[in-house]
Amino acid sequence: MKNNICELRKIYNLTQKELADKTNVSRQTIISIEKDKYNPSLKLALKIAKLLKKPVEDIFILNDD
Repeated sequence: MKNNICELRKIYNLTQKELADKTNVSRQTIISIEKDKYNPSLKLALKIAKLLKKPVEDIFILNDD
């Protein structure tokens, strides 16, 4: 799964730490998600989508692999 969290985070002038704090996860979790090394839980994906004011499918892109 790919995502565009980094780009959206920058649009909202959020650091990785700020996004992590607002979604109650560690900064390392945000880093791992941005690097496509970790797929977030549905709950976390929804929290991120709500915070970034975008539908989940606009943030997370499912690969056909």
